[in-house]
Amino acid sequence: MDRQAEEIVRVEGVTFSYDSVPALLDITLSIYRGDFLAIIGPNGSGKTTLLKIIVGLLKPQQGRVWLFGQPQETFNEWFKLGYIQQKATNFDPVFPISVEEVIATSLHSIRRSKGLSRKQVKEKIGEALRTVGLEQLARKSMNSLSGGQQQRALIARALAGEPEVLLLDEPTTGVDHLAQENFYDLLGQLNQEKNLTIVLVTHDYGIVNRHVNRVACLNQKLVYHGEHAEFCQSSIVQELLRGGHHLVSHRH
Repeated sequence: MDRQAEEIVRVEGVTFSYDSVPALLDITLSIYRGDFLAIIGPNGSGKTTLLKIIVGLLKPQQGRVWLFGQPQETFNEWFKLGYIQQKATNFDPVFPISVEEVIATSLHSIRRSKGLSRKQVKEKIGEALRTVGLEQLARKSMNSLSGGQQQRALIARALAGEPEVLLLDEPTTGVDHLAQENFYDLLGQLNQEKNLTIVLVTHDYGIVNRHVNRVACLNQKLVYHGEHAEFCQSSIVQELLRGGHHLVSHRH
């Protein structure tokens, strides 16, 4: 396969600092359609910064980003990117909002641009909820859900906009081990069955790695970027293990 033809995100020579403290140094990588890419590395290695640069929340101080073949500066089809930021489940307990209302917030701009009727919006919300298995909880308050259910609701919110790539930043922080496994199984299913490209910043590599096909390992610089199988055989894994990272393989 001509992978270049399938490239949907390209980061080229990107450097970024916070108050002169380097976060990313000369990062170049590509993300291809259908990838399940895990971005890993120690705390402070630049993982979240890289994700924010890709989705346009931060501008690189050096280098450039291309999205779906277009320079990021002129890209305007942001609905193609679904983004779930870190600590996205921290909802205000005194502001009750239902699951379906959370999902509806992602459809305002699409409704205007595509001229969707209220009925069509309702159908999209229902389809997204069915995809993540929460159709029975549509009218429940987000605050009444478990951490794992809240994460599924956020996936549904992202999916309702019909993105082509889903980017998640440490999505299972504070969620129990079983809920983490179920959550990553859902991502794997979306990747395999819907060919949804997944980009995941994670510390849970030992759980998620059975779904991953590519790995980017950061420590301000790009330490490794390539196929998962090659990464598992590399010396980088041994270095991470010595540093206390849990990288037990669960691939089948």
